[in-house]
Amino acid sequence: MLRGEPASENRAARGAYVLLEANGHRQVTLLATGSEVSIAMAARDALAEDGVRAAVVSMPCWELFEQAPEEYQEAVLGSAPRVAVEAAVQFGWERWLGSRGAFIGMTGFGASAPGEALYPHFGITSERVAAAARSLL
Repeated sequence: MLRGEPASENRAARGAYVLLEANGHRQVTLLATGSEVSIAMAARDALAEDGVRAAVVSMPCWELFEQAPEEYQEAVLGSAPRVAVEAAVQFGWERWLGSRGAFIGMTGFGASAPGEALYPHFGITSERVAAAARSLL
């Protein structure tokens, strides 16, 4: 389980939070909802090796995040281009990606398999997330 820095509050209670901020001014924001967070973290590491400063945002509950104050949403999402990684279809992600975003995930319904087989088969990988992030810069 990924936790980031110890927190005195339940950050998931707001629906989304910055799990790990960029080292310096944020160039790209990587969004993930659950098990995909580890993929986003690995992509962040790969991007850092190339000098790209990426933040990772955990979004466990869109509904709660929608209810958060706009200022909080803006602080979490930032103004940099965004890449979402989700082991599901893109439906709904457009709202959080904005006009300069990319989505890495499924293109249809009905596929199931263990994650270690499903993710690579559909290109839900840290390499693909990092490539998408680079393409937005």
